[in-house]
Amino acid sequence: MGSGHSHSHAISPTQNARPLWIALGLTSSFLVAELIAGIMTNSLALISDAAHMFTDAAALAISLAAIHIGRRQADAKRSFGYYRFEILAAALNAILLFMVAIYILVEAWKRLQDPPEIASGAMLIVAVLGLVINLISMRLLSAGKDASLNVKGAYLEVWSDMLGSIGVIVGALVIRWTGATWVDSLIAVAIGLWVLPRTWILLKASLNVLLEGVPEGIDLADVKTKILAVPGVASVHDLHVWAITSGKVSLSVHIVCDPGHVDLEALLISVRHEIADEFHIYHSTVQVERTPCEQATEVHGFEPSASH
Repeated sequence: MGSGHSHSHAISPTQNARPLWIALGLTSSFLVAELIAGIMTNSLALISDAAHMFTDAAALAISLAAIHIGRRQADAKRSFGYYRFEILAAALNAILLFMVAIYILVEAWKRLQDPPEIASGAMLIVAVLGLVINLISMRLLSAGKDASLNVKGAYLEVWSDMLGSIGVIVGALVIRWTGATWVDSLIAVAIGLWVLPRTWILLKASLNVLLEGVPEGIDLADVKTKILAVPGVASVHDLHVWAITSGKVSLSVHIVCDPGHVDLEALLISVRHEIADEFHIYHSTVQVERTPCEQATEVHGFEPSASH
C-alpha cells in the first residue's frame, strides 16, 4: 500500500513580488546613469559596478518572471506545476555573474598595462549614490532570501554590488589623494574575485535541485536510519529525497514490514510522522510491503525471500 502527504511550506510568491518590483525600479533607474558616468570618467571600477547593476536588474526581472510563471497551476503536462522555473532563473543569474566577472578581470588586466586618466570626483559621487541604491534594495530583499533560491540569487547580486560600490568609493578617494589611477583596475579585479566564489555557491545549489540531488541539510543515511527505527519496519529500499524548488522537499520510499505485522495503515502513519517531525518533509510517498518488491531485487541484488 502507498500514500502521499502534502503541505506547502514555501514562501508565498505574492510576498516576494512587491520588494522585487521596487528593487528592479531603483536598480534599472541607476544603471544607465552609472554606465554613462563610468564611460565619461574613464573608470573601469564604475563600469564594473554598472555591469553588476545590469546583472542585478536582469536577476530581478528574471525573478519576477519566475514568480509569475510559478503561480500557474499544475496541468496534465506539468503535474508538479511550474515551481522549477525558479531554479532555472537562479542558475541563469549565476551564469550571468560568471560572465561579467570574467569580462571585468580581462579588461582590468589590459588597463593595468596602461592606466588611463580617471575623473575621481565624479566617480566618488556616483559610487555613493550606487551604495545607497544597493542598501535600499538589500533591505527590500532580505525578508525572502532564506526561503527562496530565486530571491537569494537576486539578493546575492545586490549584496555583491553593494560591496563593489564600497570598493569604488575607496578607490576614488585613493585616486583623488594619490593620483594612482591603477587602483581603479585593482578595485575592479577585487570586485570580480569577491563575487566568483559566492556565484559558484548559488550555481551549485541550483544544479543540485535541477539534478534532483538530496537537499542541503538532509543526510540520506540519517533518513534511512530514522525510518528503520520505527517499530514494525524490517527494511528500507528505493529511498529518494529531492526538491522541486526552494522549500518544497519531497520523499519517496518503499518499506518492508516485520513478518506478522498486521496494521499496515498504522505503520504507514508512523513512518510519515517520523519523516515530517525529524526532517520537516511534508510531501512524502510511502509504499508499505510485506515482501520486497522488484525494485529492491534489482537495486540491492537480493531475493524477496531473503527478508523472511
